[in-house]
Amino acid sequence: MLTERVQSWRRDGAIEEVLGRELFVRRRGGGEAPLLLFLHGFPSSSYDWRELLALRPPDEANVCFDFLGFGLSAKPRDHVYTLAWQADAAEEIVRRAGARRVFVVGHDMGTSVATELMARDLRGELGFELCGALLFNGSMLLHLAKPTIGQRLLRGPLGPLFTRLSSERGFRVQFGRIFSPAHPLSPEEAADQWSLIVEGGDRSIVRRTIHYMDERERFTERWHGALRDWPGALTLAWGMHDPVARVEVLRGIEQLRPGVPVIELPELAHYPQIEAPAQISAALDAALAPAPEAGR
Repeated sequence: MLTERVQSWRRDGAIEEVLGRELFVRRRGGGEAPLLLFLHGFPSSSYDWRELLALRPPDEANVCFDFLGFGLSAKPRDHVYTLAWQADAAEEIVRRAGARRVFVVGHDMGTSVATELMARDLRGELGFELCGALLFNGSMLLHLAKPTIGQRLLRGPLGPLFTRLSSERGFRVQFGRIFSPAHPLSPEEAADQWSLIVEGGDRSIVRRTIHYMDERERFTERWHGALRDWPGALTLAWGMHDPVARVEVLRGIEQLRPGVPVIELPELAHYPQIEAPAQISAALDAALAPAPEAGR
């Protein structure tokens, strides 16, 4: 059963049919462009953005949604979960918003959906202008990351057994390990997140959705190339205590894209938007700020 806080979040959005599947979508504001598109991570949902969004200006146009297989969206067993499909869904949701200019904010798995959009933009395949991006704490350079024990088990031959034996108690332990000592996972947050994972009643979907890590290996050239060559304004923010998307990942991206602006968050770990939403909001303001004119 969904917690009261999650039920409140659900009332703030709606289920929309997108590309033949039901997705939970939350839209807000109608202010000046660009539209802010928020892309969440694994294994959570757009619920991760709630406190950050509460800090944003009320007239700021933004949209977030639960990827297929996550949170309040449908979790079909007959679907092949790919990041390309999630990117297609993001494009359709943006199209419905009528936005011509879009700024993307991506965390964890959402950073790879963002880099797929960047790759499409490089090839002139997007129906809108992708004018900027803020990416944080995503294992975009997978060879430099350190996946959790749960992620490694889900990807391996013991994945089906691990899924069947998963429990709220085990989830709390695993999920709590990727929060910082300064901002530990609260019991309320853990309950919220678990209720979203088991919503719909089929936990086996988690094993299917982690397919995105295989894609990070298969599409290395495409997505690393987008990080390197995309001409838009890219900013990185990073929880420096992240045990998964470690500092080594950040340094690797800096080598791939020399001079990329980086906002280091020294006391935060893998979920900065939950641990300290005001710091991510400030990072977003910095990323959205116009570049200084030459000579000033």
